Amino acid sequence: MHRFALAVVVVLALGACAQPTPYQPARDGYGFTQQRIEDNRYRIVFTGNSLTPLQVVEDYMLYRAAEITLQANYDYFIVADKQTNKSTRYLATFSDPGFPYDGPYYGRRFPPYWYAPSFQTGSYHPIESFSTAANIVLYRGKKPSDKAEAYDARDVIARLGPTIHYPEPENR
Repeated sequence: MHRFALAVVVVLALGACAQPTPYQPARDGYGFTQQRIEDNRYRIVFTGNSLTPLQVVEDYMLYRAAEITLQANYDYFIVADKQTNKSTRYLATFSDPGFPYDGPYYGRRFPPYWYAPSFQTGSYHPIESFSTAANIVLYRGKKPSDKAEAYDARDVIARLGPTIHYPEPENR
């Protein structure tokens, strides 16, 4: 039992070092990407890690859309279509009372190949991550009040700006 508790403490300590995906260009698969499709049309994707909540992923995509809109000298954008994806993987933790090693086996079915357990207990923990992709169309002028999918870029920047978390500067 003590070994299991120690393994849980180690996994939690390692997890404490991890952070949600910051607002940044994609790095190691996490962050935003963009592609210009036409003069006033872009595809934007924001992918978060397993510590990034869905709401943050969607907010960061909208914030990037607002930045692109203003950088291109437009005033508002319309989300032409949006798709959110959830990815689930499982962390399996096994233990054997007769074996002195209690530890996680990330996605592997069995413990080390050289060990044939006679009795194992274990659990599976779901780990979810989200990504949101949207096609946006940029426009000049006043945002139409009758279109729910239209966003004023300056308003989005003002309202979401305080919630944006940027990556920590790298120490060199």
